[in-house]
Amino acid sequence: MAVEEIHAEMVSSVWKVLVSPGTEVAAGDTLVILESMKMEIPVLTERAGTIGELHVVEGEVLQEGDLIATVVPG
Repeated sequence: MAVEEIHAEMVSSVWKVLVSPGTEVAAGDTLVILESMKMEIPVLTERAGTIGELHVVEGEVLQEGDLIATVVPG
């Protein structure tokens, strides 16, 4: 299986980071919470695995398409 890359779907800011590299995650787990137009937007993983890389920090402003994290299949 390939590494899952998780990208921002819209311009937003990183409100809360819930994982770090090495964190085990299950399909559907929330990795980060973004904020856009006063709405909180959870960013989920689609498959189980381990967080390989985390490319964001709290307070960072993301553009559409920016890489948030990678999930290595477990």
